[in-house]
Amino acid sequence: MPLNMEMKNIRNFCIIAHIDHGKSTLADRLLELTRTLSERDMENQVLDDMDLEKEKGITIKSHAIQMLYSRGGENYRLNLIDTPGHVDFSYEVSRSIASCEGALLVVDATQGVQAQTISNLYMAIDHGLEIIPVLNKIDMDSAQVDVVTDEVCDLLGCKPEEVFKVSARTGEGVAPILDAIVDRIPAPEGDPQAPLQALIFDSVFNSFRGVIAYCKVRNGSIHKGDKVKFFATGREYEVEEVGVLKMKLVPSGEIGCGDVGYVITGIKSAAEVKVGDTITHVAAPCSEAIAGFEEVKPMVFAGMYPVQADKFEELRSVLEKFQLNDASFVYEPESSLALGSGFRCGFLGLLHLEIVQERLFREFDMDVITTVPNVSYKVYTTQGEVIDVHNPSGLPAPTLIDHIEEPYIRAQIISKSEFFGPIMKLCLDRRGTLKGQHYITADRVELNYDMPLSEIVFDFYDRLKTISKGYASFDYHITDYRPAKLVKLDILLNGEPADALSTLIHEDNAYDLGRKMCVKLKELIPRQQFDIPIQAAIGAKIIARETVKQVRKDVTAKCYGGDVTRKRKLLEKQKEGKKRMRQIGTVQVPQSAFMAVLKLDS
Repeated sequence: MPLNMEMKNIRNFCIIAHIDHGKSTLADRLLELTRTLSERDMENQVLDDMDLEKEKGITIKSHAIQMLYSRGGENYRLNLIDTPGHVDFSYEVSRSIASCEGALLVVDATQGVQAQTISNLYMAIDHGLEIIPVLNKIDMDSAQVDVVTDEVCDLLGCKPEEVFKVSARTGEGVAPILDAIVDRIPAPEGDPQAPLQALIFDSVFNSFRGVIAYCKVRNGSIHKGDKVKFFATGREYEVEEVGVLKMKLVPSGEIGCGDVGYVITGIKSAAEVKVGDTITHVAAPCSEAIAGFEEVKPMVFAGMYPVQADKFEELRSVLEKFQLNDASFVYEPESSLALGSGFRCGFLGLLHLEIVQERLFREFDMDVITTVPNVSYKVYTTQGEVIDVHNPSGLPAPTLIDHIEEPYIRAQIISKSEFFGPIMKLCLDRRGTLKGQHYITADRVELNYDMPLSEIVFDFYDRLKTISKGYASFDYHITDYRPAKLVKLDILLNGEPADALSTLIHEDNAYDLGRKMCVKLKELIPRQQFDIPIQAAIGAKIIARETVKQVRKDVTAKCYGGDVTRKRKLLEKQKEGKKRMRQIGTVQVPQSAFMAVLKLDS
């Protein structure tokens, strides 16, 4: 069936790149050239609308925006989805790619092809997207335009003249990209007369309007007042408003076939909208949901507890709303001896955990205590059962465990060859196995390692950046589960186990980590009226100990002169009091202690 006039003039594309290669700045220039924003509204990284994104200089959420572009008397509608570049947010990238027909692949001319560039590129090629290579930052003194152009050509198999050389900061060379988007990216395919099929690729919660779902219409069209249903939940709703995504939501009455927009149906419960779900009409539903959308698998688990125990229900509703905005975040209720009722949460990585914690505080004014993060293990019992354990407290008794398997990743590290030695040492220290090395150019090398996920969860990325002076890039994906000699490391405070600080760790590293945790906790736990022993234990065996000394009042200050027995009597009386106090005293662990465990110097 021939494309109608509207569809053939629509282009849906995303911008993919490694972190800090200039995606958001390039998006700014495209918005300027198409006059989507007035000069008054224009600012740097305009699509990064979170304070946190601007502060850290990274994109956390995908952002969709529609631009209008005229050429040769024809008007084109360009739907741009800006994506994050950090490995922890690759799930956002996968959703954007599922909604597009083309992608701008941005590569920094000063840094060359990085690990996340390759990872995102393969994801885009798997979905059949048309790739337009763009070389950014050519105005920098350290730009190696010819070298990096050759790298991009090797990666894509294209000709050097097909690579656009631009400076997103100054705007040099950006205008021809708009023509390339129109000429090279195909128009969306679909049948306007077929039953409605729309893919939800994102959603946000608005306290006045309810859930706002962002979607791409694959077949059919969606109008205000339509009766629609969601494929995964089977719930039916009436469409209150539809429209397009500019800097603000702009109502339009309908979203046509192949277009991107938003739908408001007045849904108040966050659980009713699933990102990746398909919207269809109640009267003439489509026969199947849109395929190609993957369920997210969290890699790192940590407990989140309200600071005040009575805020548990408030935390539940906050997490429900937050999950709408970040579909890669998962949670379930759990309880802890030390911290009371809370939630076991799943994250894509440590940066994701940090961002979630910060966003909960900023956007919902919710302060939470986060426990030590750990990964998910498979425990095989002597009865032949397999248990998924996300939390050390969920581990069966040692006598019931046959063996434990831990998740392994395939890590891809790209760096300058001068850092080759230190990086190999770091990976070997983290129980890595070299699977291959490949020189991309004379001075840049790609290393592939098999490593346990638990070894990279804490500070691997920070260490890698430090030893490579910021030049190494890192990407990974889960491969399989393998047997491991793991032990449960407990921290005892005043003889009581602090379950929030328990961790599962490889036998060889247990002593070292136990000692470091004791030393760190000694610095962080405030002194009390009695001695606090801090012990690290495996089972009944104590492997490390530190003591937080008591605060003592000088009870002998009032004795001047006289017999020594008077002083001794006072000191004995004080000693008895301290002893009694230690039996009933409780130790308050500050929030900084839970996070400091992650920042232990390796």
